[in-house]
Amino acid sequence: MVYWFSPQIPIFAPVHSIIIQMKTCILADNQFITNRGITALCEEIGVETIIPAKTMTELQEKLNAFPQAFVVLDYTLFDFTSMQQMLNVKSAAKESFWLLFSNELSEHFLRYVLLSDPALNIVMKNDTEEEIRQALQHTAGRIPYACEYAEQIIGNNCLAAYAPPVNLTAMEKIILHEIAMGKTTKEIAYEKNLSFHTVNSHRKNIFRKLDINNVHEAVKYAIRAGIFDVAEYYI
Repeated sequence: MVYWFSPQIPIFAPVHSIIIQMKTCILADNQFITNRGITALCEEIGVETIIPAKTMTELQEKLNAFPQAFVVLDYTLFDFTSMQQMLNVKSAAKESFWLLFSNELSEHFLRYVLLSDPALNIVMKNDTEEEIRQALQHTAGRIPYACEYAEQIIGNNCLAAYAPPVNLTAMEKIILHEIAMGKTTKEIAYEKNLSFHTVNSHRKNIFRKLDINNVHEAVKYAIRAGIFDVAEYYI
């Protein structure tokens, strides 16, 4: 596993020295057997309260009620419509710390979320009991953590690989950049002083030229082609 650097904590934090700061866990996982297992492990490490959340709306309500809770979330089984929607919910809950806990997460997803928020930890459902326990302890202790699989992804440079050239116009590159920033067609039109129809036409042309079907694929291409840098989210 890898422990991500934070100015408030040592880079390496032995499990036995971790102080459980967050005594409430919001369990956002709709898999019965997972709920039982996480509940048992949380009780072992000293978490006092475990609260279920079955939908995004419930999760937001629980976070409003318990702003300093930590969240265990299976993104693949939850009702988020996009990765950006999940990040928006996390961003609004500034005091919370999250552990993403799933069977499978794509390389693009892992790279994106780990760069987007240092208070997002990663562990996989097929990891060992000890690694899952450590991930929970670090999350409850507000200490960044990523499992070995996530570490391998971060060390893999495939996302930065060269993108095949596509004949995008200058305006299409601008629109693609704004799409990668998470902006809607309406927002882009307003900010660029363009009509909604014009921006929508550019968007359709971009998707057609790149042979893609969704925003996630558009973001992936934009990063590979150097049109968008994930670091821009922090500016």
